[in-house]
Amino acid sequence: MKFIAIATVAALAQSTAAYPITGETVNCRKGPGTSFDIVTSYNKGDDVTITCQTEGTNVNGNSIWDKTSDGCYVADYYVKTGSDGYVTVKCTDAPSPPESGIPGPIIDDYPYKGKCNVGSDEDKWNYFKCQCTSFVAWRINERLGIKFHNRYLGAHWGNAKTWDDAARQTGVKVDNNPVPGSVAVRNKGEFGHVAWVTSVSGDKVTIEEYNWNNVEAYSKRTLAKSEFVYVHVKV
Repeated sequence: MKFIAIATVAALAQSTAAYPITGETVNCRKGPGTSFDIVTSYNKGDDVTITCQTEGTNVNGNSIWDKTSDGCYVADYYVKTGSDGYVTVKCTDAPSPPESGIPGPIIDDYPYKGKCNVGSDEDKWNYFKCQCTSFVAWRINERLGIKFHNRYLGAHWGNAKTWDDAARQTGVKVDNNPVPGSVAVRNKGEFGHVAWVTSVSGDKVTIEEYNWNNVEAYSKRTLAKSEFVYVHVKV
């Protein structure tokens, strides 16, 4: 068959090829991006049939998304196609991303900004004001629409360094793969550190945070994504 020079036959064979999933649990979504709802999930080693490909959310340096025969889209980064580029036709009907606050504008919109020593030191999410945990709790509530707090899902999330433990305890996904809207967790130090992921490019992650470079104040940085593990409260 590979010697037949009929373009339509070759294209058909290419578009129906099956490829293995390389990630442990990979979500297939309604559209080509992490802001779309999850339709189904694939396990490592599952074969998926790609019907077309399109551009979407950048995942670890790869912005291609594959539409599978299930009618949903999976990040090409997690599909072993043997190529970093397109292996079949481009999709013509890929939906546009829904309006979303994820990850939202990179701006210091924290409600306790400049009010760290006014009134009670505790915020409404049961964290201390102007600490990294309070800022990220704000982001989760405001940008993800989740009523997150220090006792979320019945666990004590506590200091930053225990957020990944609390996440695992409550069934919230933790891995080494950041996406915009996930929480970066560093376990080093007495209390650890958490930050809000705004973007990912290759092996770099850009974060927003409080109480790191500036005491009880806002900052943003771009650094190696290997510096953290990532909690996926929603995305």
